[in-house]
Amino acid sequence: MGVSDNTVGLALAVASSAFIGASFILKKIGLIRAGKGGVRAGGGGYTYLLEPLWWAGMMTMLLGEIANFIAYAFAPAVLVTPLGALSIIMSSLLAHFILKERLEKLGVLGCVSCIVGSVIVVIHAPQEHMPNSVEEIWNLAIQPGFLTYAAATLLIVAALVLFFEPRYGQTNIMIYLGICSSMGSLTVVSIKAIGVAIKLTLDGMNQVAYPHTWLFVIIAIICVVSQINYLNKALDTFDLAVVSPIYYVMFTTLTIVASGIMFKDWAGQSFSSIASEFCGLITILTGTIMLHTAKEKETGSSAALPWPLDRGSISWYISLGSDNLLKNVNEDYFTALQSSPAPV
Repeated sequence: MGVSDNTVGLALAVASSAFIGASFILKKIGLIRAGKGGVRAGGGGYTYLLEPLWWAGMMTMLLGEIANFIAYAFAPAVLVTPLGALSIIMSSLLAHFILKERLEKLGVLGCVSCIVGSVIVVIHAPQEHMPNSVEEIWNLAIQPGFLTYAAATLLIVAALVLFFEPRYGQTNIMIYLGICSSMGSLTVVSIKAIGVAIKLTLDGMNQVAYPHTWLFVIIAIICVVSQINYLNKALDTFDLAVVSPIYYVMFTTLTIVASGIMFKDWAGQSFSSIASEFCGLITILTGTIMLHTAKEKETGSSAALPWPLDRGSISWYISLGSDNLLKNVNEDYFTALQSSPAPV
């Protein structure tokens, strides 16, 4: 008996998550090594481009994305997309054992909440219409609803890049991830158009001659480069165990929103499905807050650890009664550690 398409899609989706989860670790190690020999990515440097491990991570991620793309050809999106959450678990476990990035219990609970919420949203997300040509996608892209979404996304990205990143990029994880997730939602639309063009061309309907195909290619390249750049900054500045789930949540949510607006998939959706999506978004928000709280608690605990002498003060008693100052230092002077009074 042959293997079913769903089984093949499931295997490819799991393999994709394993590759992508491992790629985060390889890129993180590459960024750390590159930062020791030049300007860190978080500080605007690009020395990681000379680091072999970073490129190994990129190739591993590419393999994962290819496997994920093929999985959609065998299994429905409601089966493949939620399995992307496995990459979070994979990267978190590897970060714990390899990078020694400890995730507190509250952070683990937040990570689980993010995954559960994302799965709920994806499962109850409306089914999208599969376009039959690149021209059809272009006609959907120039509808007022999606043009409004695209314009708002670009304005938000511009504000984050020009105003918020220079001031808060090194302290607020949402800046970098907000940029790459917002651009990611536009990337998905472009990649889908390219995929449709390739599929139709292989089926005998040449799409290469259409200018829309090449326009989507240019948009995809710009969006992908932006995503990689700011994701690298996020990975170099913050712990992987926090970056991975938040990025997954934001990217998944914005992708669902962009797809729903462009393809009008929410039309005719039942109230129960809409309510389930809302509950999933609340769960995602709660998990994100937990992750931030756990991170701030860990940082605060580290900063609160006192230096041993912080509990007291050193006083030097110097007597100038002798003509030989150095002799007095050896014989007459002493240091006393005076304990500070305990707080009332």
